[in-house]
Amino acid sequence: MSLDRAVMAFAGSMILLSLLLAYLFSPYWMLFTAFIGANLIQASFTGFCPAAMIFSRLGIKPGCAFE
Repeated sequence: MSLDRAVMAFAGSMILLSLLLAYLFSPYWMLFTAFIGANLIQASFTGFCPAAMIFSRLGIKPGCAFE
């Protein structure tokens, strides 16, 4: 698995988790979904992605987007 795919899988998992928490417990969990979306947009413009930094330190090899 490349770093790109790991970041996308992590972001997708967090979005689905936040939607589930919003459905089961409180609609305020939608703020977490909005935060994840804003972080994805920010990363697309700046190239700074904390999840990519953590995954690269764990030894996942970079793909073409996060080199």
